Amino acid sequence: MKWDTDKPMINFLFFLLLTVFVETYLPLSAKAEPPVPENMVLINAGGFMRGIDKEKPIKGKNMSSAQKFKHAASQKAFADEGPAGMIYLSAYYLDTYEVSNTQYTEFIKATDYPAPAYWDHHELNKPDQPVTGVNWYDANAYCHWANKRLPTEAEWEKAARGPAGSIYPWGNVLEYDRANFARGKTGQKFATVPVDSHPEGKSYYGVYNMAGNVFEWVQDWYDPNYYKTSKEVRNPQGPLSGIELGATGTYIDRLAAGKKKVIRGGSWFAPSQSITTTHRFWNDPMNNSYGVGLGFRCARSVESDAQMQSRHFYMEALIQMGAEKYKEALSSINKALEDNPDNKEYRSLKMMIKKQINL
Repeated sequence: MKWDTDKPMINFLFFLLLTVFVETYLPLSAKAEPPVPENMVLINAGGFMRGIDKEKPIKGKNMSSAQKFKHAASQKAFADEGPAGMIYLSAYYLDTYEVSNTQYTEFIKATDYPAPAYWDHHELNKPDQPVTGVNWYDANAYCHWANKRLPTEAEWEKAARGPAGSIYPWGNVLEYDRANFARGKTGQKFATVPVDSHPEGKSYYGVYNMAGNVFEWVQDWYDPNYYKTSKEVRNPQGPLSGIELGATGTYIDRLAAGKKKVIRGGSWFAPSQSITTTHRFWNDPMNNSYGVGLGFRCARSVESDAQMQSRHFYMEALIQMGAEKYKEALSSINKALEDNPDNKEYRSLKMMIKKQINL
């Protein structure tokens, strides 16, 4: 770019561009990407289709009262999975496996945290089996101790579905030998399996046992109408608070009431309907019931990747300003501010761009 004495602001930007490029862009491009944490997978930033649009069963005129009730309950149970919609998530890491008894033992020893329910259950307490009998607060405490967090419901679903939006982690056809659910096909299996079981059933991203084995707590409060009413399309965090429900998680049971947290993925004895990648289930955050099979896995944000992406858009804005492409520069700096809305440097540049557009 030619140095123009009649355009001091552009001259300043040219100098700033060179400084930022040398001191920021080149060192970042020369560095290798940060290593993925052990036993976690990277889920790249991008959009995915959350939820599914389900057809409602047709009520026949000759249906018995019991059949009509069953269909009505089924419709109500699955209505919370839609409508389908495109959601954008920043990059994040997710545990490859469910948290095991071995890992939870380390947590107990380090923090003197109480053991979960069924800790002495001989069919569930083997070292490589997933920890079960944990409530939401137990799962949340472990993840924070491990310098992680519980995944959001959207993060869990994206990792399970993959870019193709699969019905099951492995594809669109139900296969009994790819997951531990429904008590085994013969109904005789009453226990979890090791967390690294069923490699043939892992998701597109390489995550194991996102169908069956144990239900997995996620971060979100449960609201059956959340997909219908939410306007969040970028990194949704779920409802601010749970709604009062009159159920523990089953479709017909109305014995318990209160606010619920979301659980995902089905368990070793759950039916096939509950292991789809879109199926939403719920439970009281204090519940650690064996009858549900409650476990979890953790996630971790990729803040450095988001910062680098924002910096990239900031650099683009500087280059476009130097070329006097102010509208393009405004678009780029707005993208940079999406992940870093409080960045003073980015906000200052946006003000400079807007002034040039309004001249």
